[in-house]
Amino acid sequence: MRYCDLHCDALTNEGVLQVTGENLRAGDCMLQCFAAFVSARHGRFNAALALCEKFEALCKTEGYRPVCAPSDLDVDGRAVNAVLTVEEGGAIEGSLDKLAVLYGKGVRMMTLVWNHPNEIGFPNFPDYEGLCAGRVSFSTRETERGLTEFGRSVVERMNAIGMLADVSHGSDRLFYDVAEMCKAAGKPFVASHSGAVSAYDCARNLTDRQIRRLAECGGVVGLDFCADFLSADKSAEGQREAILAHAHEIVNAGGEEVLAIGSDFDGIPENPYVKNPADVPKLLEELSREFGCAAAEKFAYKNFLRVFKGLE
Repeated sequence: MRYCDLHCDALTNEGVLQVTGENLRAGDCMLQCFAAFVSARHGRFNAALALCEKFEALCKTEGYRPVCAPSDLDVDGRAVNAVLTVEEGGAIEGSLDKLAVLYGKGVRMMTLVWNHPNEIGFPNFPDYEGLCAGRVSFSTRETERGLTEFGRSVVERMNAIGMLADVSHGSDRLFYDVAEMCKAAGKPFVASHSGAVSAYDCARNLTDRQIRRLAECGGVVGLDFCADFLSADKSAEGQREAILAHAHEIVNAGGEEVLAIGSDFDGIPENPYVKNPADVPKLLEELSREFGCAAAEKFAYKNFLRVFKGLE
């Protein structure tokens, strides 16, 4: 069974990569999203442009098929389709013109915020430095601050040009601001790499209410493989059980049309159960046993392809 993965950080990982051409083909990956992740607080736009160039070079060296529109997809052959995304909307440095430039470079999805507030809005962790220092719990959520006025103009423009708004890392208020705008515009949005709070209480995970709202807007949740967000049990068996538990909670909240895969490979420590793309087939087998083959095919690729094809 082929699959789509909504998020990886292979463009910025300088170590041994989890996402390689060899591993993607071993896992029979149909579509891999590659995030131009910008963590710097200055020179963000230029850093994003450099990663766009790196994406082009990577597609050539690894033989990936770059995709800018649904019509570019090769779903019947054996190609690894590659979609360029941006993680951290601060990359546009408060400029809609720079958003347009990134769209011209092929970016078709943008994670609006990362772990720090930016011109667009606020992240799910209200105090990321405090979290890293151990002063703030993983479960402490930002509930009040959402999109800024500029952030609303960004989402409006993204909906107009055909770029998916991604609310992973976003605050609860930002989530609902985006949901309201996308519902009014008749456009889907996504949480490219997230989990379910009902399976594990972490601010990076979505509540049942959020998952239902995402489903109502026709979007998807890409299930993240970050062990810290999935379970306290970091063993391979514990992570297998946790991934299945998150899958069940997401489906219970939003239905079979809302679940997808968003590994976060190369942005996370190696998950002991799903170490890299070559391990995804065993997960898909588990999902087939748990939910049935037809539902597993939706989770693996059909749900995200439906969302992506809606960009046209």
